[in-house]
Amino acid sequence: MENKLFVGNLPWAATESDIRAHFSQGGEVVSVEVMMDKFTGRPRGFAFVTMANAQAAQDAIAKTENIDFMGRPLKVNVARPREERPSFGGDRPRSGGFGGDRPRSGGFGGGDRGGFGGGGSRGGFGGGGGGSRGGFGGGERRSGGFGGGDRGGY
Repeated sequence: MENKLFVGNLPWAATESDIRAHFSQGGEVVSVEVMMDKFTGRPRGFAFVTMANAQAAQDAIAKTENIDFMGRPLKVNVARPREERPSFGGDRPRSGGFGGDRPRSGGFGGGDRGGFGGGGSRGGFGGGGGGSRGGFGGGERRSGGFGGGDRGGY
């Protein structure tokens, strides 16, 4: 993997063929992967370039690092393996986001401080429990929110 390079600070207009031509001065370019935004379909400003061997990769770094490419100085280094990141959801020990599994500060439908439709004492949208500060339709005792609480609401 020492022949795969991370190329950052790419101009938005740079194409795969532009990058291939620029990096061929260091040796044989095996592949170029321009990273695209999955929502907009536009380039994200970085790419991965795989060179034929480790020596070609080192030569390409030496010849392209901080060199102007279409008006921008490139950041080039050996690509590191992608780090494992926890997935979104229940296996994270401290999230409290969507459906929160954290014991406090709920998110959408979770936690003991309420969120959208769930949780404990501080209510939220349709949530709240054991006794205070309702939200929209939530809370049991003091100062209910919209449609909730024993002091009324809306």
